Amino acid sequence: MATRNHNAAAAAAAAPQLLHNRGGVPALGKQKAAAAGRADAMNRRAPLGDIGNVRAAEGKLQPQEQVSRPATRSFAAQVVKANSIKQNAAIAPARPAPRKASAKPPPPPPQEQVSRPVTRSFGAQLVKANSIKNAAIAPARPAPRKASAKPPPPPPEHVIEISSDSDQSKTQSESSASSVRSRRKVINTLTSVLSARSKAACGITDKPRQLIEDIDKLDVNNELAVVDYIEDIYAFYKTAQHESRPCDYIDAQVEINSKMRAILADWIIEVHHKFELMPETLYLTMYIIDQYLSLQPVLRRELQLAGVSAMLIACKYEEIWAPEVNDFILISDSAYSREQILSMEKGILNRIEWNLTVPTSYMFLVRFIKAASSGIKIDKEMENMVFFFAELSLMQYGLVTHLPSMVAASAVYAARLTLKRAPLWTDTLKHHTGFTESEIMECTKMLVSAHLTAPESKLKVVYKKYSSEQFGGVALRPPAVEICK
Repeated sequence: MATRNHNAAAAAAAAPQLLHNRGGVPALGKQKAAAAGRADAMNRRAPLGDIGNVRAAEGKLQPQEQVSRPATRSFAAQVVKANSIKQNAAIAPARPAPRKASAKPPPPPPQEQVSRPVTRSFGAQLVKANSIKNAAIAPARPAPRKASAKPPPPPPEHVIEISSDSDQSKTQSESSASSVRSRRKVINTLTSVLSARSKAACGITDKPRQLIEDIDKLDVNNELAVVDYIEDIYAFYKTAQHESRPCDYIDAQVEINSKMRAILADWIIEVHHKFELMPETLYLTMYIIDQYLSLQPVLRRELQLAGVSAMLIACKYEEIWAPEVNDFILISDSAYSREQILSMEKGILNRIEWNLTVPTSYMFLVRFIKAASSGIKIDKEMENMVFFFAELSLMQYGLVTHLPSMVAASAVYAARLTLKRAPLWTDTLKHHTGFTESEIMECTKMLVSAHLTAPESKLKVVYKKYSSEQFGGVALRPPAVEICK
C-alpha cells in the first residue's frame, strides 16, 4: 500500500513535466481525449516525419537526428521512452531508397506490445495511449504507394544506352537483310542456268525490257489535259475510226482523178494557212471532201466548189470566229456565187448525214507526238516534222482508205527516221499507237517518197510552208531514202 501511494505520488509529480513536454494536456480526467489528440497529432506529423526521416545528400541516406527530451526516472517516463525508441527503430528502416521506389516495399513488422503488470495509475494509461498511437501510425504510410504508382524517370545514361542498343540492333538487322538480299541475287538455280544455255545455243538473246513511260505525268495538274479520262477517250477514238470511212472512190468518179484531188488538197492547205485556221479544221475539211466524193459523183468544175463548201462546214464546226461566205468567195476569185456555196453546203451535209464528229488523224497525232517526246515537255523539232509528214499525207490519195491512227503513227515513224532518233519505235509508242514497225512500214515509205519528190513537185505549198523559219525549216532536212530501197 505504501509502494502504491509512493508510485502515484511520483507519477503525479512527473505529470506537469510530461504535460509541458507533450504540449500541455489540460486535465487528468481527459486522458483518453489527450491520447487521441496525440495520436492525431502524430498522424498529421507522420508524412512530415516520413519525408524528413530520410534525406538524400550526394546519393547517400542519412537518418534524421532524433529529438531527445528530458524525462523523469519514473516508470511511466521509461515506458514512454522505450516505446518511442521502438517506434523509431521500426519506422526508420522501412523507408525504401528513392532509386528503388518501383519495388514493392515489404510490410512493416508488427509492433510488439509491452506486457507488464502495471498499476491503474497514470503510467498505465500512458502505455495504453502509446500502443494506440503505434497502431494508428502503422497504416499511415502513403509514400511507398505513391512511389510505386509513379516511378521516377530512369537516369540519362540508361536512356542513351537503350537508344544506342536499338539503333545498333536496327542497323545490324538492316545489314543482315541486305546481305541476305545480296546473297539471293547471286544465287543461280539449275533451271535458270539450263535455260540460259539453251537460249544461247539457239541464238536467242534476252533483250532488256523497256518500260512504258507515263506520258501524262507532266499534265497531272492541267485540267484541260483530262489525264483521268484520256486513255478511255483514245480507246473510243480507235473504235470509232472504223465507222464512216471513205472508200476507194476514184474509179467511181467520171471526171475526177487522184491528181485533181492532190491539186485541190494543195489549194485547201494554202487557204487554211492564209486564214490562220486551227489544224483541226484542215483535217476535218479533207475528211468531208473524201467522204462526200465516196458517196456522190462530182463534176470537174464543181470540185473546187465542193472544197470551199467543205471548208465552210469545218470552220463552223471547229472555229470560234469562222470565216464568212464572202471570204470564201474572194479567196476563190469569185468563181462561185453565195447561193452556189450555200447550196453545195446543204447537199454535202445531207449526203454525209450530218456526221461531223469523227476522229481524224490530227487527234491521234497529238497523242502520238506526246508519246514520241520521251518525257520532254516540248520537242518542237519533232512536232514540226510530224505535222509536215501529216500534211503531206493529205495530198496522197493512196492513204485515203487507211485508218487515221495508222497514218498518224506512220508520220511519227517517218519523222523519227528523218531526225535519226533512236530507237525508232519504242515500247511506249507501240503501246499508245497499237502498231508495230512492220504494220506501218508501207505508209511510211509513201510519206518518205513524198518528202523526196517535194522539192521538184509542182505542188509545193506544204514544202514551202515547212521550209520557213516559223516551222524550223524541217522540210529542208535530207529525206530518209534508205527506207525506200
